[in-house]
Amino acid sequence: VLPELEPIMLGDSRKLPVLNDESLYLGIDIKSGDQYHYAVVEVPTDRLDRFVQIPKRKGRGGKVFIVLDNIMRACLPQMFRGVLPITSVKAYCFKFSRDAELELDAGITQSLIDKMERSLKQRRKAEAVRMVYDAKMPERLLETLRAEFGFGKYDSLIPGGRYHNSKDFMGFPNVGPKYLEFKPLPPIRIPRLDEQPNIFDAIKEKDVFLYYPYHSFDYVVDLLKTAALDPSVTKIQICLYRVARHSRIIDALVNAVHNGKKVLAVVELAARFDEEANINWAQSLTENGIEVIFGITGLKVHSKLLLIERREEGQTRYYSHIGTGNFNEKTARLYTDFTLLTHDQNMGKDVDAVFDFLRYTYKQPDFRLLLVSPINARRGLMELIDKEIDNAKAGYRAAMTLKCNNLVDRELVTKLYEASQAGVDVRLIIRGMCSLLAGVDGISENIRAISIVDRYLEHPRVYVFYNRGKPNYYMGSADLMTRNMDYRVEVLAPIFDEDAQGHLQDILDQQWHDNTRARILDREQSNTYASPAKKVARIRSQESIHRYIETGKLPRYPKSTMSKPATRRRKRNSK
Repeated sequence: VLPELEPIMLGDSRKLPVLNDESLYLGIDIKSGDQYHYAVVEVPTDRLDRFVQIPKRKGRGGKVFIVLDNIMRACLPQMFRGVLPITSVKAYCFKFSRDAELELDAGITQSLIDKMERSLKQRRKAEAVRMVYDAKMPERLLETLRAEFGFGKYDSLIPGGRYHNSKDFMGFPNVGPKYLEFKPLPPIRIPRLDEQPNIFDAIKEKDVFLYYPYHSFDYVVDLLKTAALDPSVTKIQICLYRVARHSRIIDALVNAVHNGKKVLAVVELAARFDEEANINWAQSLTENGIEVIFGITGLKVHSKLLLIERREEGQTRYYSHIGTGNFNEKTARLYTDFTLLTHDQNMGKDVDAVFDFLRYTYKQPDFRLLLVSPINARRGLMELIDKEIDNAKAGYRAAMTLKCNNLVDRELVTKLYEASQAGVDVRLIIRGMCSLLAGVDGISENIRAISIVDRYLEHPRVYVFYNRGKPNYYMGSADLMTRNMDYRVEVLAPIFDEDAQGHLQDILDQQWHDNTRARILDREQSNTYASPAKKVARIRSQESIHRYIETGKLPRYPKSTMSKPATRRRKRNSK
């Protein structure tokens, strides 16, 4: 460990070098006679494991690990040997955060890439705005760090425990019995795609509905690889937001250009904390002959679109990919996401219109099927909710299921309260932020909300409206947030295939009846776990969904509202 440590002495008017705000540091308090000296040293988790296994000793069973921070504490006297006569030396963990907002000037003399690169350099040296530290740190050391980092009295200095960067525990080795580990859930193959020699024929025959990581992301990679080689394919257009470090998607796009295809890539340079990687990808794609554009100033392109144009019988035919997640092989193994592959030509024309909107910003697009932010997505969702409100007021059963990451848009929250008060049954599956309070008498008594956090990160955005027994299903990239409705290019697509609708409904129903990993978002905001009633089997939706996709078998739970007939309710006597 010792050769990896590079302590920095503080004070004496020395200028503190730029420290990495993603790293963990030890603040060192050195007493030398009657004087105190201070230093900082990075905990080098980028080069060494945070958890180090200690060799077995005779007579000691089990496995013993020591935290890298504590090894460093043991090294402190050696670290300063010959530098200072040490009376005592102690170390305390701390980490800090810089202002991560990118400031892009409005000048026209620089390209967008140049502006982004300049802003990224500024981010590395941005002001520190927050520090979390060991509460046992002496006040004299804390004040020295405060002065060195330039913290003001309004900045956040938060006392905490002895250890920080808990995310490192994600890499803690599995040392216990096998039953303590998650059982592997291998991706399930789709025979219809595996048996069809050409994936385009399979998509033309019937829409393909994928659900990662239960299905393999390889199907999308194979689609692009096939398109790169297929002599009938003339053009590929794609939106790239976050891609894997070693991306087979990028490889396939480059190969397509080498095989004479036209390729357009919309690269979002402002994907938060992936800006530098996306700048590098944009430059690499351009060098390989791919046309790269950056979308519309002031609008972040968050859509998950792929459009392949193919000549068939003398005509151009569209094959569309619309998804809820990124074109990223790594996150497709960790996040749950839906993908729709369709040969629907009206859908393809709409997807093509989205790319035209991004390329020719002066054109006003007209979408037949898609809900696209910031053009018609807000209006479209409000109209779908209003239709359920009208049905409820007319005495029909009315219901909706909304699944997304965050629900915080004031206008949509207000509209959902209105729906509840009209008698619409509203089910919310919200993983993250939810500004709506469910179950409040007279306001939201017909709204129920849950949140599921489990081994995979729940990432899809799906919106289902009962529509008098003929449900409308939408899926795509847009959360119910103001930024997604008004300040990003997002796409929500309708699902028409009845089998895909059925699968999606079964998946949503299993999540709604999860009584193991679901929390109930109630008006008290207690967020307690849902628990099974007596004689009701436990349902852990992520495991039951894998079993369902593999075998077609569903767990036992009450029938979904969405599959009930649209009977008209008997009107109450007004007296």
